[in-house]
Amino acid sequence: METFLEFVREILRGIVRETTAHIFRKNILERKKTTPRRSKQKGGFQKRNK
Repeated sequence: METFLEFVREILRGIVRETTAHIFRKNILERKKTTPRRSKQKGGFQKRNK
C-alpha cells in the first residue's frame, strides 16, 4: 500500500510540474513586446508633377 501511494505521489508531482512549466512558458516566455505597426510605405522614387 505504501509503494502504491508513493507511485501516485510521483505521478501527481509530474503532472503538477508539467502544468506549472506550461503556464510559466505561456505567461512569461511567450509574452513578446508587440511593436506598433506602421502603414506600408511605397518604395522607390516618386516624381512630383509641377
